[in-house]
Amino acid sequence: MKPAGSKMKNNFAQDPAQALEQLMESFGSIVMRTAYFYTGDRHLAEDISQEVFLRAYRNWTSFRGESTVKTWLTAIAVNVCRDKTGVRMFTEQPTDPSRMESSRTINVEDEALDRLQKSEVLRHLLRLSLPHQEVLYLYYYLDLNTREIADATSSPEGTVRNRLHRAREAMAREMHREEKINDGFYRS
Repeated sequence: MKPAGSKMKNNFAQDPAQALEQLMESFGSIVMRTAYFYTGDRHLAEDISQEVFLRAYRNWTSFRGESTVKTWLTAIAVNVCRDKTGVRMFTEQPTDPSRMESSRTINVEDEALDRLQKSEVLRHLLRLSLPHQEVLYLYYYLDLNTREIADATSSPEGTVRNRLHRAREAMAREMHREEKINDGFYRS
């Protein structure tokens, strides 16, 4: 059964050159944020984004549309990122991939609070194992469902659900542990 919606292949041009322009307009920021999440390097993320869209262009006519275009591009992005980074994500400074988005109409105070909250969550996220980081990013930041994550990561959907469940638990433990430290209950 094909998912419904405006992100299906039949809503894009059949010609790869025209489709590429539409894909870049619709999904450019998602691909860039995903690449940035995996690499932590804007220049490498830009290179990866170009490679993702080059692969999409080359394979557009063979894409059967069994998933949404967003899921297909995310799968390409994940694979290119894994290839370029040797399957490891960055662990230096937590950087919020949502900062890669184009400017929004939001007041400065709200934006600062939003970034602070996202940065705090991302800092905790980066303390988790790589599979947990990946599944939480794809689920919450890219808003993919478990079936789409399974398609994008070439994993069974049951594995994705299990990782998501365990990742949520690990994230809660991590945040609770930090909360206790900040409240002075214990030091580790």
